[in-house]
Amino acid sequence: MSTQANPAASSPSSAMAPSSTIGTTLAPLLTVLIWSGNVIVTEAAAGVISPGSISFYRWFLAFIVLLPFVAKGVWERRAVLVHHWWRLACLGALGMVIYQSLAYEAAKTTTAVNMGVMLALMPLLSTLLASILAGERLTTGRILGGVVSLAGLIYLTSHGAPASLLTGGFHSGDGMMLVAVLANSLYGVMLRRWTIPLTMWQQLFWQIGFSTLLLLPIWLMGTISPITSANLPLVLYAAIPTSLLAPLCWMIGIQKLGAARTSLFINLLPIVVAALAWGILGEQLFSYHFIGGALALIGVGLGLREAKVARGETVEGGDLAAWETEEL
Repeated sequence: MSTQANPAASSPSSAMAPSSTIGTTLAPLLTVLIWSGNVIVTEAAAGVISPGSISFYRWFLAFIVLLPFVAKGVWERRAVLVHHWWRLACLGALGMVIYQSLAYEAAKTTTAVNMGVMLALMPLLSTLLASILAGERLTTGRILGGVVSLAGLIYLTSHGAPASLLTGGFHSGDGMMLVAVLANSLYGVMLRRWTIPLTMWQQLFWQIGFSTLLLLPIWLMGTISPITSANLPLVLYAAIPTSLLAPLCWMIGIQKLGAARTSLFINLLPIVVAALAWGILGEQLFSYHFIGGALALIGVGLGLREAKVARGETVEGGDLAAWETEEL
């Protein structure tokens, strides 16, 4: 199942070559497309299945689906788990439990506008954390890209009236959402920094496994919804594309582009969701969608220009070869 990677093929300079950069940007872009579809699924799930139940079911099902494909490799590298289990557990908690659980709770006491603005802070937080913890350069381009995208998403989520954000007050859900965004930003940085000698599929498998264990008591203590014919399609979408393909593509993006650059793709989420809502749900698009979306795209473009690094620049952290040696 595993093959030996050519060290030269995974060197920083070749990984950041123009053609490779274009290829690696497709991974986080696909993640955003999947997450956008999951927003529609989440809306459809309201009243059909409890948040705690769909969270637990999706990760448990993803764990079961992935198990037969990685079981042999996981068993052969069980010694790695003994040594790095706490890192894998932390990654699962940050990227798959804390963010999503707090976002569900935040939605009960804050507005979608406030949540959108908090989400737009992720690229800037990721840039700062990556500089402090992972040694990524804090450049003008990254900061400018984050600020421009933040401005665009504030304009978009406030429906063209940013001043309205000042009159809404601060809710407890805002604090929860801020912690959630910080956790997801930290996930990307630590994934980049920690070198764990496992393939990407094996790392994903253990992260999902630990997140399932952490979600088990939340599921048991909350409202338990049975799986029915009405909610099964929603669970399947959340389990396969959202819980398997999306995290995998996001991890690839972080390893190749870095946490700061990859987080910029988050700013495309409201744009894609608006397009899906227009195409699938028949919702109207207004000028603020286009103006805010354009600013967000410009910010992403400014940040991604940093991917064209000079030849010979070193990229600290991350076992790049290990992320390229496993095919499912």
